[in-house]
Amino acid sequence: MVRHHQPRSGSVAFSPRKRAAKETPRVKSWPQDDESKLLGLAGYKVGMTHAMMLDNDKNSPTSGMEIFTPVTVLEVPPVVVMGVRAYEKTTYGLKVITDVLADNLDEELSRKISLPKGYNQSEAIAKIQEVLEGTEDIKVLVHTNPKATSVPKKKPEIFECGIGGKIAEERLNAALELLGNEIKATDVFSDGQYVDSIATTKGKGFQGPVKRWGIRIQYGKAARSSKKRHIGSMGPWTPSRTMWTVPQAGQMGYHKRTEYNKKILKIGDASEVDAINPEGGFIKYGVVKNDYIMVKGSLPGPSKRLVILRKAMRAKAKSNDAPQINYISTKSKQGV
Repeated sequence: MVRHHQPRSGSVAFSPRKRAAKETPRVKSWPQDDESKLLGLAGYKVGMTHAMMLDNDKNSPTSGMEIFTPVTVLEVPPVVVMGVRAYEKTTYGLKVITDVLADNLDEELSRKISLPKGYNQSEAIAKIQEVLEGTEDIKVLVHTNPKATSVPKKKPEIFECGIGGKIAEERLNAALELLGNEIKATDVFSDGQYVDSIATTKGKGFQGPVKRWGIRIQYGKAARSSKKRHIGSMGPWTPSRTMWTVPQAGQMGYHKRTEYNKKILKIGDASEVDAINPEGGFIKYGVVKNDYIMVKGSLPGPSKRLVILRKAMRAKAKSNDAPQINYISTKSKQGV
């Protein structure tokens, strides 16, 4: 007799589904780029709206036609390059050799880290240049500026960002030139470019297996009691333990997630915020005050969440031309 069974519910690819260690994600991989500039940028998720644009994808059935597109708005005030970090290659992976910090560090950073006193930047630069021969990679330390936005916080986030260049010496020279400077969105990305979004998703707390894994609700005879939102079996008699693949209740959401190939539709200047701000502001955010990036589709996380945009690791062979946007909805989102 042929026995049929239902495929398992829920992916085990992201296990264990536990809370992220920290809200600011750590980016472990950066693409290779010969151009000496930052490979990523961070912004705050504002909310969503919709736009009407001309489809410039030649392989699309609606190519050349005006289409309705949901878009996500990110507020991206200039970030500051606060440090340069050198890595050496060991048998245990990349290890930090030394750091160089900027002289003009923002006082708000004292909310996040202990600011050094009597720091000699010249000595630090000389040390990092001495160990350049054994340096495998150069990265920069970047901090955000949340007090310039509608996010109700002053403590900046600090994250590590890759920098382009063929060899470590090129990357180091480019990083030292940027040290202490502000970086705007237009210095890193352009309209029509594909990027990856990295962020911590919305937290949904402790949830049961039906919502967390998508298992079926038990029908009448199978339930045998009032319990219907549970799995039919915890596993076989042997091995005499519960396997990790069994869908059970637990934490749902607040996980670090990466979404690949999100298209930037528009990078707007701070003087153009009236073109994006709806009547009454965005729900649970307020109004956009700085430069902004409009991305096609959705991004992980709730409003006010930090989202890191990275140059696409798996770039599609599609057009990187900026689309023609005919209309952006500024209708009030209140009461929707």
